[in-house]
Amino acid sequence: MNSNKPIIKVTSRSFSRNPILAKELLELFPNSIFNLDGPWAGLPNIVEFLGDADGVILGLEQMDLPIMSQLSNIKIIAKYGVGLDNLDVNAAENLGIKIGWSGGVNKRSASEQVIGFMIGLSRNLFFSSMPLKDGKWVRGGGGFLTGKTIGIIGCGYIGTDVIYLLQAFNCKILICDIINKSDVVDTYGVTQVSQDELLSASDIVTLHVPLTELTNKMVNEDFLNKMKPSAYLINNCRGPVVNQPALVKALKNNIIAGAALDVFEPEPPIDLAFLSLPNLMVTPHIGGSAEESILAMGRSAIRHLKEYFYE
Repeated sequence: MNSNKPIIKVTSRSFSRNPILAKELLELFPNSIFNLDGPWAGLPNIVEFLGDADGVILGLEQMDLPIMSQLSNIKIIAKYGVGLDNLDVNAAENLGIKIGWSGGVNKRSASEQVIGFMIGLSRNLFFSSMPLKDGKWVRGGGGFLTGKTIGIIGCGYIGTDVIYLLQAFNCKILICDIINKSDVVDTYGVTQVSQDELLSASDIVTLHVPLTELTNKMVNEDFLNKMKPSAYLINNCRGPVVNQPALVKALKNNIIAGAALDVFEPEPPIDLAFLSLPNLMVTPHIGGSAEESILAMGRSAIRHLKEYFYE
């Protein structure tokens, strides 16, 4: 091990198993050590793993004050991915640990998935393919996405990119955000409304909020009852934003027409009865994981380390 180079530890298994990112990191930091065989998130021995690290590339592992206070060598945590809900930023700053983070680096991956969900739900691509695999010829072509009313809750990097991609579909777009989004309204001609107004008018509601005290379980029974019975719900932000028992009730009782989820609580999900609901489409948290976005997220983390240690 080169004693003149900082020790970098990579908790993210996705980053660790990517040969391009591993090669690029090792070229700059030959003392890098990777989580190749551990769980995809939630390393059980994270303090031991990171004990002598000068810098960390953090994936989905929880990094809070009790953990960071035991890691006296760490100078910087570079985030692999855009979510910061697993990282106590204030605690890191109080401990003198720098945070390396860039927003929006995987926005196109996530926003393209949302458009795919919208088309699949509208045109019945998902819910007609499943019975066909069982030999059941159940036809029904759904309806256009074109011209529908789309409700976007949370209009940051990804929500705004969804608006951009929807321009070809001539949809009426309603947005709801705790921040005034007049710049987005002026750029794309969308309408910022209250959440209740958005829910009552939208044919598809898509969630793009961070996980906070305000958004945790925000999709509850009251939220779902305000949606149109013909409407669909999409979530590829964070699993805990949706109260799963409330969604199960809404799907089973046709309170809404269906849903598409990429994120869950817990992950991976263990409720197979829930996953098997006929009007639910699911994917295994791949929204931000297009090959191009994996490289962009990884290179962003590497860049933050390079700037801290070498520039």
